[in-house]
Amino acid sequence: MEKIRVLVVDDHEIVRMGLTHFMEQFSDLEVVGGASTLGEALLKTEQFRPDVVIMDICLKKSSGIDACREICNCFPETRVIMLTSYGEEDMLMESIFAGAKGYVLKDVGSDEIIRAVRAVHRDESLLDSKVTKKLLDQMRRSGQRSQDALEQLTAQEKKVLVLIAEGKTNKEIAESIYLSEKTVRNYVSSILAKLNLVNRTEAAAYAAKKNLVNQN
Repeated sequence: MEKIRVLVVDDHEIVRMGLTHFMEQFSDLEVVGGASTLGEALLKTEQFRPDVVIMDICLKKSSGIDACREICNCFPETRVIMLTSYGEEDMLMESIFAGAKGYVLKDVGSDEIIRAVRAVHRDESLLDSKVTKKLLDQMRRSGQRSQDALEQLTAQEKKVLVLIAEGKTNKEIAESIYLSEKTVRNYVSSILAKLNLVNRTEAAAYAAKKNLVNQN
């Protein structure tokens, strides 16, 4: 029987070890590696070509959502499950826009994680039951709204979008508006998700189309 190859991405070693130890008890699963950062996740995905990546949504040095987006863009045959302690709607929506096939809360039973791995490997989308209603409610509200997507951005996100359009890096944006690089990365990820864009180039083009740079 061909095994489902799994990569575990979490910045807590004890979580990676726990998930690895648990999954190794199942004959149809094989943990091919672990990673703690976006860079490591991309490197090991390229190296091992896992079938499924279990991704912590919050990494210390980068966003798990950004890592998910990169993996889904570069390795479309790999399915990503977002694992998180949070149930916020914005994180859920961002994960889905980034390409995640599943979204599971850390407080679910271990068997549920195994079920999620098997489900997404069969190319089934999977959402934890605790967040499904929130997703449906938000989608319903979105369908009722007719405002331009730009109106969904916060004032700070609009400011970051303008700086992206000016060609600034995350570091330069952080220095310009006195934020950490990690916070800026999270803003960029949120902007891309809300505007349904793929990368910074599309974001810059969107800002130019809306004449945002000329307004500031």
